[in-house]
Amino acid sequence: MELPRRARGDELLAPGAMSAMRARLRHLSEKNDLTTVIAHAFDHRTRLLPFIYADTRMAPAGVRAIGSALFDCGFEKTRIVLQEWNRNFSPQHMRLNGRIPDLFLVSSMHLHVAECNRLVREACRIDHDKRPLIIVGGPMIRYEPWHVFSTDPADSWGADIAVTGEEYVFLNLLDVLLSMRARGEPMRSVFERARGSGALDGIPGIVYANKTSPEGPTEELVDTGVQRLLGDLDELPHPYFGYRLLEAPGNDHELALKPLSFDMVRKVSPVSSIMMTAGCKFRCSYCPIPAYNQSQFRAKSGERIAEEIHQISHAFGITTFFSTDDNFFNNTKRTMDIVETLAARVRMGRPFSKIRLGSEVTVHDTVRMREHLPVIRDAGFAALWLGVEDMTATLVKKAQDKDKTLLAFQLLRENNILPMPMMMHHDSQPLVTWKSNYGLINQVRALRKAGATSMQVMMLTPAPGSKWYENVFDSGLAFKSAGGTAAEPYIYDGNYVVASKHPRPWLKQLNMLLAYTYFYNPVRLLGSLVFSKTTNVFPSKETRPEIETRRYSATKKLSRFIGRKAKAHIVDALSQIAGMWGLFHTYRRTIPWGWRLLRGKIERHDHSPVSPIPMRGVDGKAADHALPGTLNLKQKKRPAAPAIPDKELARAG
Repeated sequence: MELPRRARGDELLAPGAMSAMRARLRHLSEKNDLTTVIAHAFDHRTRLLPFIYADTRMAPAGVRAIGSALFDCGFEKTRIVLQEWNRNFSPQHMRLNGRIPDLFLVSSMHLHVAECNRLVREACRIDHDKRPLIIVGGPMIRYEPWHVFSTDPADSWGADIAVTGEEYVFLNLLDVLLSMRARGEPMRSVFERARGSGALDGIPGIVYANKTSPEGPTEELVDTGVQRLLGDLDELPHPYFGYRLLEAPGNDHELALKPLSFDMVRKVSPVSSIMMTAGCKFRCSYCPIPAYNQSQFRAKSGERIAEEIHQISHAFGITTFFSTDDNFFNNTKRTMDIVETLAARVRMGRPFSKIRLGSEVTVHDTVRMREHLPVIRDAGFAALWLGVEDMTATLVKKAQDKDKTLLAFQLLRENNILPMPMMMHHDSQPLVTWKSNYGLINQVRALRKAGATSMQVMMLTPAPGSKWYENVFDSGLAFKSAGGTAAEPYIYDGNYVVASKHPRPWLKQLNMLLAYTYFYNPVRLLGSLVFSKTTNVFPSKETRPEIETRRYSATKKLSRFIGRKAKAHIVDALSQIAGMWGLFHTYRRTIPWGWRLLRGKIERHDHSPVSPIPMRGVDGKAADHALPGTLNLKQKKRPAAPAIPDKELARAG
C-alpha cells in the first residue's frame, strides 16, 4: 500500500514555490473576505497509555500549520477548534463573525474517523445555498481519502475535496479557486465550476468527488496524484500564528466570539509541538513514513527553529517543546546545524536557558551520535524517545541489539538526557523468559534498570500506507470482529490486539497490560523517591550562561543543588503517578476487548479494505491513492469472501 514515488527529480517543489504562493494569496486575500473554521477530529475513546496526557495538553501541529498558513496569507478570520477541548462542537451551529464560514476544514487521524465523519455529516446538513466548502485532510486522508465520501443515495453526505498532501497543496487549491471566484460567489459554487472545467486536475495531491448533481451521492473519486513535497521547510509560514486562532475549551455547540486569549494558551497547551525535520532512512515494513516522504529527508535551518521557539515562548510563555521528527538523528549535518544554533542561544540566557526539548530518535543513530550528545543536551534536549521496538531484533531490525540499546541509554543518561523507550510486542515473544532478554517483562526490566522513566508497549498494528498493510489483511491476520463486536478504527492504535496469528490472541492483550503494570505500580512509585532513575539531571556548565552562575553564593549554590536533586526524584515519581493514572484507563478500555478475544468468535478479514467508490486518476490513469482491487465505473462490485474461522487459521499456522 506504499504511496508511489514521483519521477526522479520531480519529488520536490521548485525552490521559492511556497514563498511565491504565499505572496499570490496575500494579494487575493485583499479581494476575498473569507471566513474559515478548522476542526481537529478527536475520538475520546482513544484516551489511554501512552498518549493520555499529551493528547489533550499539546495543540496538534497539523491544524495549527493550516491555520498559520491562512493567517499568514491574509485570511485572519480563521478559527481552530480542537475536539480534545470542545467535544460538543457542532458544525451546524458554527458562526464566525456572525456568519456561516466559507470554508470548513477537518483534519483527522485514522483513529478518529468516526468523529471526522460526524463533523462532515453535520456540515452537510446546513442549507445547500449556505453550506461551506468542505475540505478534509490529515494523516488518514494521506492514504485512504475515500473514508470521507458517502455512497448512500439516502444520505449523500461527504467532503467536497480531500487533501492528501501538506500545506502547499491546500494553498495551491485555494489559489486556483480564488483566481476563478467572482465577487461574493459562494466557495462551493466556485468549486463546482473548477471541477467541471478540469482546473482541479492540475493540483497534485487532492481527491475530489465527481457527481452528476450537487446533492447526489458520490459516483466517482478523481485522484490528481501524489503531491510534490516542499524541500526547504524554512519557506513554511511561522507556526506562531496558529496559537492566535485557537478556540477556548468549552462545552458549547457554538464558537466563542473571540479566540483563546494569549495568557490562556500555556495553561491549556503547556507543551508545544514543533516541526524540525521530516523523513527517515530506515525502510521498516510496518511504517509509511519513508514512502510518504518519497525517500527525502527535509529539515528547517537552526536559525529558523530558534526563531520559532523564541516567538512562541515570548508570546505565550511555553517552555516545553516536542519536535515532531520521524528520526531527529537521521542526518548528522542537519542535526548539528540545529543543535549548535540552539546551544548558542542557550548560552545567551533567557528565554532559551529555560527551554526543554524532546524528539524521536533510533537506537542505532543515538550510538552513532555519541560524541555530539553533550552539545545536544546543551541545546535543551532533555528527553529523547527511542524506537527500541524489540531489543533482540527478532521483530524489527534497525541495527539495534541488547548491548547497543543499553549503551544508548547509558550515553543519554551520562549526558543528562532522559531515555524514553518505545517497544513493540509480537506473537512470538513470550511474557517472561529464563536467563535471556527475549521475554517482554525481561526487556521492560532491563530498560527500567538502564534508566527509563516512562514506557510505551504496543502491539504491531497494520498501518495504512505501509508495505505490511495489505498483506496483513489478505493473509487473514487482521481481525474483522471479536465476540460480535467490530474492530473499529479507534482501536487501531497499538493498544489493542487487532492482528495476530497467535492461537490465543487474548494472551497478547494481557501481556501488554502486565508489562505496563510491572513498570507503573505503587512499589516503583515509592522506590523512585529513594532510588530515582533521573538523579543525573544536572546540566553541564555550558548549559547556563557564565554571568548567571557567578552571581550565586556558596549557600545559594548548595540549596540549588539540593533542590535539583529533589526535583530529579519528583520527576520520576510524577512519571509513575501519571503512568498509573493512564494505566487505569487502559485497563478499563482494553480488558473488554481482551475478554471478547478470549470468549467470543473471531472473524478475520480476507482482503485489505478498498474504496467502495470507484477511483481514477487524471486523464484515465490509475489512481495513486487506490489499493489494488479498487473499482472503476465499468466494474461491478466483487462479492465478499466468507470470513476465515479463527480455529482453521490457527491450524494453518
